[in-house]
Amino acid sequence: MTTELTLLGWTLVLALVQILLPATLRTGETGVDYNASARDQEGPPVGKLTGRLQRAQRNLFETLPLFAAAVLIAHVAGRNGALTWWGANLYFWARIIYVPLYALGIPYIRSLVWLVSLLGVILLLVAVLLPGV
Repeated sequence: MTTELTLLGWTLVLALVQILLPATLRTGETGVDYNASARDQEGPPVGKLTGRLQRAQRNLFETLPLFAAAVLIAHVAGRNGALTWWGANLYFWARIIYVPLYALGIPYIRSLVWLVSLLGVILLLVAVLLPGV
């Protein structure tokens, strides 16, 4: 299995973690009975950390389909190489770093890290769409 596919698999593990973290915190805020209910009424306000983790999760889910598609297209098309290796690594490690930065409310650096992850996707797309570059 290629490094790119392995990193895609680990990115899916990260996605599961990013689902479970805010869900667990939110259950602590609302209680198990509310969480198990149909939630017909609004629960208590979302806590600061829970909200940050929810937003970090949404942010991951905005780019994850692009990353996954680019990795899979590169694999199927046999276009794996230095660009795809760097692209997958930049995306994955930037997404790992992004979570605690967002949770801690660290501005600017978080945005730069997000740009690094976007650069990873762009490198993958370049490899897929511009063979020989």
